[in-house]
Amino acid sequence: MRIAVHAVGRMKAGPEKELADRFFNRFSKSGPAVGLEFAGVSETPESRARGAAERKREEAEKLRGQLGPGTVLVLLDERGKNISSETLAEKIGSWRDNGLKALVVAIGGADGHDGSLRESADLVVSFGAATWPHQLVRVMLAEQLYRAATILAGHPYHRA
Repeated sequence: MRIAVHAVGRMKAGPEKELADRFFNRFSKSGPAVGLEFAGVSETPESRARGAAERKREEAEKLRGQLGPGTVLVLLDERGKNISSETLAEKIGSWRDNGLKALVVAIGGADGHDGSLRESADLVVSFGAATWPHQLVRVMLAEQLYRAATILAGHPYHRA
């Protein structure tokens, strides 16, 4: 299964980018052993529309344009479910085992995701009730993808 990350906004150089890149690199090396291929990060600029609703709609359309048929869509959103690393790994493993070929994990812009996109997503995940800066969300996502691969491989990186 190919796993891609879609992010609204650009990750600037700095320690957060270096840490995210480190975990994405670990994931890209450990994922193939468990049938997961890292397809990279695609960044789209934030919409310049005047209102939040229109910005979210425009950003959602850009994301929808990148989704192929049968692609699993996971959104990171503060209104999502707060799930464990094990549960995330189980979901990814289940989608892989059921023959799904692609998964996109999307990080929204400053206004969040459009409601219609949340309704159509296969899973909406929250990294907790706090609001996190975009750069840290990307780091946390990269680490969780790496952790999912290690959980699926039975590697001791993850100790429950």
